[in-house]
Amino acid sequence: MKKILIVDDEINICTLLSRFLGKHGFKTESTMTGAGALKLLKEAPFDLVLCDYRLKDTDGSQLLNDIRTLNPQTVVIIITGYSDVRIAVDMVKNGAYDYISKPLYPDEILALVNKALESPGAAMPQPVHAAPAAPVREQDAQRLQPSGGTGTGEQYVYGESDPSRQLIRELTLVAPTDYSVIIFGETGTGKESVAHLIHDHSSRKNQPFIPIDCGALSRELAASELFGHEKGSFTGAIGTKIGAFEQAHGGTIFLDEIANLPYDVQVALLRVIQEKQIRRVGSMKEIAVDVRLIVASNENLFEAVQKGKFREDLFHRFNEFTIHIPPLRDRGDDLRSFVDAFLAQAGRELNKPEATLSEEVWECFRNYDWPGNIRELKNVIRRASLLTPAGKEISMAALPLEMKAGKMTRPITSSGIEPVPGDGADEPNFPMLDDNDLKSVALKAEYNKIINVLKEVKYNKTKAAQLLNIDRKTLYNKLRLLNINY
Repeated sequence: MKKILIVDDEINICTLLSRFLGKHGFKTESTMTGAGALKLLKEAPFDLVLCDYRLKDTDGSQLLNDIRTLNPQTVVIIITGYSDVRIAVDMVKNGAYDYISKPLYPDEILALVNKALESPGAAMPQPVHAAPAAPVREQDAQRLQPSGGTGTGEQYVYGESDPSRQLIRELTLVAPTDYSVIIFGETGTGKESVAHLIHDHSSRKNQPFIPIDCGALSRELAASELFGHEKGSFTGAIGTKIGAFEQAHGGTIFLDEIANLPYDVQVALLRVIQEKQIRRVGSMKEIAVDVRLIVASNENLFEAVQKGKFREDLFHRFNEFTIHIPPLRDRGDDLRSFVDAFLAQAGRELNKPEATLSEEVWECFRNYDWPGNIRELKNVIRRASLLTPAGKEISMAALPLEMKAGKMTRPITSSGIEPVPGDGADEPNFPMLDDNDLKSVALKAEYNKIINVLKEVKYNKTKAAQLLNIDRKTLYNKLRLLNINY
């Protein structure tokens, strides 16, 4: 008979769990304190511990460490009464088998307990850098394989670095739930791909996935794009429009660059999230909507709240779970996987044999900071594959100008940007341009200005366009013209 120890500071929960599990063939004991739990664990071994995160004399984190020290074979399941599952993620990273949230449902508890006790090696937690079959969930990476849902149509590339493994573990935890998710990461790290992945592995996978670029929404049209409008509700409204929330009903809505959403639209959005109803512009009718919210930002939303740019109450509505996508420069072990995948994709697109990289190009790739992250890498490889004849290696001649210059700077934290040592404020080196040519001088000046503004706004293109006093489309055209892959 398996022995289970229940640790909770509410006597009713201890009593109910003891009776319920006892009826299903388990021998149970209970205590309301961490000290009492350690005393019982020292007296006799237990197969599993159900432990509340908040106790009067300690917390789940400390008790988990103590249990692992006393008996590493004991399976620990954390009970938390908090909707913020970051606590659960931390506990699982530190060796807990899984977590369960209050209110507690008997069938859910019984299924989880049986699964934990049946899983071989469940109580032998591995460090974060271990193989994907770590005890968080079974076979994390395999469970996150593309499911044929509403994804982008491209194979998601799973890395082998420690940050990538941690990302997979977090996605495995949150994808099956209905939690709102904030995805934070620099420009080009693949935030929309991660949002697709979450949607494709949720219960909503067969329903719509609607992405919205909040940075492209003007103050005048934002409400119409999100909530729709009725015919004649404003000048130019020549017909009824279904908004993004209605389109996403039953599925997921992905709000990219959420920090750029106009403040008054944030107020309307908060009401929709609270009431789960929308009202089209020009209409008095309330329409019920059921959507899961995933938002993304390349700037810290908490800092935006501190500066008064983003509503605090809206931030807390979104912040049920936060995922940080590491920049490519911190995922050096993944570079080979990404390059191989993008070379294969480029070969299919161009209908020619997959290209290979010369050693010189590989060395350049390894030493480059990739300020535009995965998006930049993909664009560089597509461009190089196009320029390289079939059967030839990709050489340095096929790389963009800024990579050859080798004097890029990079953002290093969410709070500031620091130059690469020795770079200073010097102009990038353009070896292929003539310094006496007026067009070349103008080109270098324009390149330099755009790069500096992008760094200043942490690579937020909407803000960069505003500072440069041009629209986003013009900025994108200049980025393409100058081969700036951000």
